[in-house]
Amino acid sequence: MDHNVLNALTEIVREKNIDKAIIIESLEAGLQSAARKKLGAEANIDAKVDPVTGEMSVEMVKTVVEELDDPDTDISLEEAQLEFGDEVGLGDEVRWPMDIKEFGRNAILVAKQILVQKVREAERAQIYEEYKDRVNEIIVGTVQQVDRGNVLVNLGRTEAMMPFREQIRGEKLHQGKTVRCFIIEVLDNAKGPQVILSRSHPGFLKALFEQEVPEIQEKIVEIKAVAREPGTRSKIAVISHDDRVDPVGSCVGMKGSRVQAVTRELSGERVDIVPWSQEPSLMISRALSPAIVNNIILNRERNEATVVVADDQLSKAIGKEGKNVRLAAKLTEWKIDLVSAREYGIRQRVIDEMSMKLSEMEGITPELLVVLEAVGIDSIDALADVPYADLITVPGLDEDLAETLQSTAQVTSDELKKLIERTIVEELAKEAAAERPLFDESALDVGSIDSDEALAAFEQGEVPMPSDDLFKDFPTGSGEADGDDGEAKKVDPFANTELDD
Repeated sequence: MDHNVLNALTEIVREKNIDKAIIIESLEAGLQSAARKKLGAEANIDAKVDPVTGEMSVEMVKTVVEELDDPDTDISLEEAQLEFGDEVGLGDEVRWPMDIKEFGRNAILVAKQILVQKVREAERAQIYEEYKDRVNEIIVGTVQQVDRGNVLVNLGRTEAMMPFREQIRGEKLHQGKTVRCFIIEVLDNAKGPQVILSRSHPGFLKALFEQEVPEIQEKIVEIKAVAREPGTRSKIAVISHDDRVDPVGSCVGMKGSRVQAVTRELSGERVDIVPWSQEPSLMISRALSPAIVNNIILNRERNEATVVVADDQLSKAIGKEGKNVRLAAKLTEWKIDLVSAREYGIRQRVIDEMSMKLSEMEGITPELLVVLEAVGIDSIDALADVPYADLITVPGLDEDLAETLQSTAQVTSDELKKLIERTIVEELAKEAAAERPLFDESALDVGSIDSDEALAAFEQGEVPMPSDDLFKDFPTGSGEADGDDGEAKKVDPFANTELDD
């Protein structure tokens, strides 16, 4: 019994957490390489390691043949019978036991290298198999190094990388800090498996709620959609499969404990929780909260929505730096066009006033109009957007006429849209100008005071104002004005009448 071999095998199994059978197989491969180093690369070597006793045996194997072609793997019948007896026949295998001590130092080093390489390959394969099934899971690690913006995280058996793009902006991760991350990918590279982590992925937010909310773990509450702007604000849409359970309340928790735990983990990221709905209008309205929506016009073909809000709700619907409407668009997967009620009214009025009927387009005769309307083409936009292959199938239209009509419709539609948009901008500019205040408060701004004495008087509540600023339409200075004859005359600025000397 070789206790040294058994102890070494046990130590490798414990440290590398690799199956003992794989270690034994690697050791046997190393012994075969060592024997071939001594006997030749083509030699047929059989190496065995007893997993119970640790005993190792290496044998050279040759096949008995009538005509000797390859002396490394074959032996003649005569030679075999001379060495092993007359009972040996053609096709039999004969074996020569080999002493490992005779292999030499170089052969033993080769065996060691083979063993180390096989163990490393087995460890890499096991790590890959372990982590590839843990994609979309949260894992806890320790920050090992921050290198050029990328963070190396020690997971115990392997190192993982969190690229800069997958980090929360503004978050400081220093060496030795314990951090929770989200596994987004496991790569099987030549240098070994590489685990890619993230803290900015929407799945990380979802996984955190799954850990914090028991109702989600029990499949009572489900997170249907997630939208994130990492480090600043996020939105999630939830639904309950039990009428007795409030999905929003479950995620918020008692006094906000559950959502606050998620917010703390995400470095203060604000999380809005809204009930999910299958109806797009209702879902878009909820996603834009806390803004109140007046009306929603859906274009289901283009997946676009025009959302009308009151003038005082527009800034709230847009959100700081446009985050609220951007997150709502991600959450609902609809393109959202936000307009105020005043702008929408102007837009509709201008469109109604400047719209053109199909019958008014150049080249459309009454007979042609009837044919086009019969196939569902009842507007200039419809004519511009219809596939050309479908248009030429309309009765009475040849290829030249169809091409001419569609080209005219496309040009007309584009020009109308440009004109309408330009008119809308002009109308909005006129309204904005009409709403300017009659009194310019900037005249009383501290910045308009150009002396220390005047500034001190202003701070004491006295506002000295030059008469030429207060009464710009009246003469100033000595209170006199020149008459037609060049003689100075006194003027009463309030009566606006001349006074005799």
